[in-house]
Amino acid sequence: MKNQQIGNWQTTVISIVLAILAFASFNSFVIINPGEAGVISILGKARDGALLEGIHLKPPLISVIDVYDLTVQKFEVPAQSSTKDLQDLSARFAINFRLDPTQVVQVRRKQGTLANIVSKIIAPQTQEAFKIAAARRTVEEAITKRNDLKQDFDDALGKRLEKYGIIVLDTSVVDLTFSPEFAKAVEDKQIAEQRAQRAVYVAQEAEQEAQSDINRAKGRAEAQKLLAETLKAQGGQLVLQKEAIEAWKSGGAQMPKVLVIGSDSKLPFLLNLQDPTP
Repeated sequence: MKNQQIGNWQTTVISIVLAILAFASFNSFVIINPGEAGVISILGKARDGALLEGIHLKPPLISVIDVYDLTVQKFEVPAQSSTKDLQDLSARFAINFRLDPTQVVQVRRKQGTLANIVSKIIAPQTQEAFKIAAARRTVEEAITKRNDLKQDFDDALGKRLEKYGIIVLDTSVVDLTFSPEFAKAVEDKQIAEQRAQRAVYVAQEAEQEAQSDINRAKGRAEAQKLLAETLKAQGGQLVLQKEAIEAWKSGGAQMPKVLVIGSDSKLPFLLNLQDPTP
C-alpha cells in the first residue's frame, strides 16, 4: 500500500514536471510575422533591439512580448487654429503613418500602445503643426491656396513626429471649415463681384451699341455728302448746256459742234449739232 502511494506521488510529480517543461518549451520562443516588430520585456524591463519577422527565443515565464504593427496606419485627427488675419479655421486630417522599426523599443518605453501613440503624440502634434501652417496665411489664402497649406502642415508634422519614431507617409485634408461670419463675407463678396461683372457687361454692350449708331450716322452722312456733290456737279453741267442751247437759239453764238449730255455718266451721249454736210 505504501509503495503504491509512493508510486502515485512519483507519477504526479513527473506529470507536473512534464507539464511545466511542455509549457516552458511552448513559451520559450515567439514568432514575429511580416509587417510586425516585437519588444521583449524581462521582469518588466524592455530589452534593447526589436524582434523582427521570424522565430525568436525568449525566457519562459519571466518574459513578455509586445508586438507592434509596422504596416501603414490611418487615423483622422481634428485640428483648430487662427489664421494670419485672426480668423477661426477648423480642419480634419487623414494621416497615414507607420512606426519606425528601429525605434519600436523607444515607442514601447515611452508611449506604450498604439492607442496611446495616437492620442498622446499624433493628435497634439497635428494640432501644433496646423497652427504653424495656418498662421502663415490669411483665411482666404488658406482656402484658395489649399495645397500650400497642406505642404506647410506636412513639413511641420513630419519633423515633429520623426523624433517619436513615427514616419508620416501622407496626409489628406478631409474637411476645412471657417467661421460663419467669414462664410457670409465670402458670399457677399461673390455677389458683389457678379454684380460688378454684370455692370461691366452692360456698359460694354451700351458702348458697342453707341459705336454702331455713330458708324451708321457716319455712313449716312458720307452718303448724303456724296449725293450732294454728285447733284451739284450734274446741276452745274446742265446749266452750261442750257446756256449754250439758249445762245444758239438766239443766234448770238456759233452752234457747238458736239454737245455732251451726262458727261459724268459712264456712257455719255454725244450730239453732233452742226450739219455734217461738207
